[in-house]
Amino acid sequence: MLPLSTQETSNISTLMAPTFLLVGLPGLEAAPSWWSVPLITIYLLSALGNGTILWIIALEPTLHRPMYFFLFLLSVSDVGLATVLMPTLLGLAFADAHTVPASACLLQMFFIHVFSVMESSVLLAMAFDRAVAICRPLHYPVLLTNGVISKIAVAIAFRCLSLHLPLPILLARMPYCRPQVLTHSYCLHPDMARLACPEAWGAVYSLVVVLSAMALDPLLIFFSYGLIGRALQGVGSAEDRWKAGQTCAAHLSAVLLFYIPMILLALIDRFKLPLSPPAHTLLSYIHFLLPPLMNPVLYSVKMKEIREKILKRLLPTKVGCA
Repeated sequence: MLPLSTQETSNISTLMAPTFLLVGLPGLEAAPSWWSVPLITIYLLSALGNGTILWIIALEPTLHRPMYFFLFLLSVSDVGLATVLMPTLLGLAFADAHTVPASACLLQMFFIHVFSVMESSVLLAMAFDRAVAICRPLHYPVLLTNGVISKIAVAIAFRCLSLHLPLPILLARMPYCRPQVLTHSYCLHPDMARLACPEAWGAVYSLVVVLSAMALDPLLIFFSYGLIGRALQGVGSAEDRWKAGQTCAAHLSAVLLFYIPMILLALIDRFKLPLSPPAHTLLSYIHFLLPPLMNPVLYSVKMKEIREKILKRLLPTKVGCA
């Protein structure tokens, strides 16, 4: 076998450590600074809303209960997801920076998927919490002790890391024999795996991750709601059913907000449905940016205890002389 020339060695090295190219929002390439305004606004509102939820749960001893602990984790995942998306999005908006180094792209990809799986796992844990609270109210304090909640939190962390820690390691070692042009404004595993050679392992690993998290979780969540619906049928009055249902309203809204755009994107990509590039990009932005923005609003509006505690902290009652 003949030794490789210096130029050939350089080419292989480039293939194994590529620079990736991101796409901006189609139709706004000529004026990238325009869409930086809504991006920054959405991020700041998301950070403010979720920061308020984290602050009030941490400070209020009466909220140190399983349901609010899971809400705390949900806000952590929302803040993390919105934050990790911003570097490439704002780079495109402010500097029209389409080029991103492989190391930065792999790091962003890892955290995007970790926080996405964390959010899905927390939504599943919250569904389990509501199912136990409504279907087995007398056993709830015994079943969901602090020890059990801690184990659930550790299981969520282990699941996120075990599913996605191999991804950047494997992709960093793979050669890339296709143009390194990604189809989004941020780095995602299916996008990067599609460019690697060979591509088959990436497709198999993506399928394993999707089936073990993003496909399994919504099925288990809706199974939990089936149990909740059956339990509510046995509740005596319509008022009691309404009160019990209200405790699930915010969570069910968050579930639909998170999974519907993701399912639509999966169906569009799987069946090659005709959709304009701006609409496809907008749907992906909705999937990643709308839940962090809306979840704090949903829980503040739908959950009376959260709303009252926030108002109590922000508008303390003044004690005066009679």
